[in-house]
Amino acid sequence: MSLLDENQLGDLLNEFSTSAFRFETRETYRSIVGREPFRRFLAGEPDDYAWHRGWMDKISRDRAAGKVWQRVRIVSVPLSDYNRYGVQVARLSIAAGEDIRYLRRDIAESIGLHPLDAWLLDSERLVRLVFNDDDTFRGAERITDPGMVRRHLEWREVALRHAEPFDRFVARLP
Repeated sequence: MSLLDENQLGDLLNEFSTSAFRFETRETYRSIVGREPFRRFLAGEPDDYAWHRGWMDKISRDRAAGKVWQRVRIVSVPLSDYNRYGVQVARLSIAAGEDIRYLRRDIAESIGLHPLDAWLLDSERLVRLVFNDDDTFRGAERITDPGMVRRHLEWREVALRHAEPFDRFVARLP
């Protein structure tokens, strides 16, 4: 299997026309865990989030152009350290225009939701994110099976119906 690297995945996220939807399914993502902002978060130290500015600017530009950015994070409660950190960073992405919702893992399983950790672009292209056993990003794979794409389109609708908006989810955290 030939995998796309981070730059090639970035190109796909720059090229979509109308919508980008992400299923985020992991409890941790090693590419973030070893970085300084995550260390600061765990230590309770402040962060100016300057490293996130490029993403926020991209979301803002795309939203102004009429593009939709959505994400459903399937998480266990209590949240892992990574997902607690993700809640903090989500506030910035939401302010820039991204729709981020949370779905408890037990609910996702009870309704038969088992998506790949993937991007759905323009409701027609599915790009699975591939990770090593230690949660390190290996690359991305374009999924060309029409049945798999259709299944993820259906799961997207189910996930959006059952996932909680950010504010409600955060307010109900233990």
